[in-house]
Amino acid sequence: MSADRVQIIEQMLQEAFSPSHLLVKDQSHLHEGHAGAKEGKGHFDVALVSEKFDGLNRLARHRLVYDALGEFMETDIHALRINAISPAEQ
Repeated sequence: MSADRVQIIEQMLQEAFSPSHLLVKDQSHLHEGHAGAKEGKGHFDVALVSEKFDGLNRLARHRLVYDALGEFMETDIHALRINAISPAEQ
């Protein structure tokens, strides 16, 4: 199921941001025993570079990512670490 989740997250973020860089890592194995893991939800790291982040602060960028993942945030993701930057910051 983890590989499926990574693929779904990648697809959702690709569609929402058309990023020049996108990397999604499943870190669930590092959090075994946590509440989210017991519920079957995952822990993920996301790194993406998109022009859609130009001029936005960190909180606004994170909100865009949460919005892009929509209901998946509630059903399959317990924790999400986000590194969202604009191309100008590279």
